[in-house]
Amino acid sequence: MAQFEDAVDRLRAWILSGRYEPGVKLGAAEVAQELGMSRTPVREAFRTLSMEGLIELSANRGARVAIWADDDLDSVFETRVALEGTASRIAAHRITLTQTDELEELARHILRLTHEDSARNLSEIQQLNSDFHNLIVDVAASDTLTTAMSGVVHAAILTRTRESYDEEARLRSAYHHLEIVAALRAGDGRWAQSVMTSHLLAARASLIGPRRELEP
Repeated sequence: MAQFEDAVDRLRAWILSGRYEPGVKLGAAEVAQELGMSRTPVREAFRTLSMEGLIELSANRGARVAIWADDDLDSVFETRVALEGTASRIAAHRITLTQTDELEELARHILRLTHEDSARNLSEIQQLNSDFHNLIVDVAASDTLTTAMSGVVHAAILTRTRESYDEEARLRSAYHHLEIVAALRAGDGRWAQSVMTSHLLAARASLIGPRRELEP
């Protein structure tokens, strides 16, 4: 089990860092050699990461790093806006002082790393960001939301977003976290939902670009 978890963590990090680029074929033997382990935990890791949307598995072509079209990513963001916005609104009425403090600590850590060097600290920022968003969903404690979120592509696939940010966008994202915490601390669900929505839509714009609405 330890090797399997290590394989998942390291492969995920390599994909998100760009070490394995989209479309690259992943051979179990070659990856196992790089990781210094047998093929079995690597194949299990491939299956886990395929459920996260990071790897595509095919009976004929084996495993390769997933390629995401803009339309697919747009759909992911729309789903996250609906689900995480709702989770933030619910969490505002359920969150404890300890949980709020934990979220604030994560948010301030993200901001510090962003000010220091957001490009160099990208991997750590992403992990903290995932912890932040996951905690809000956990606080909402909704079985329906949790089930729905499990069907959405892993948030890590959107790490590409941060690589697309300019410095201003990265700082804006970091400050969004602090405002979300302020809304949760105030127990204001509508405020929390509004900021989470803005946060995710800003991330979408950085990744995909301007939204082109259809003419009426």
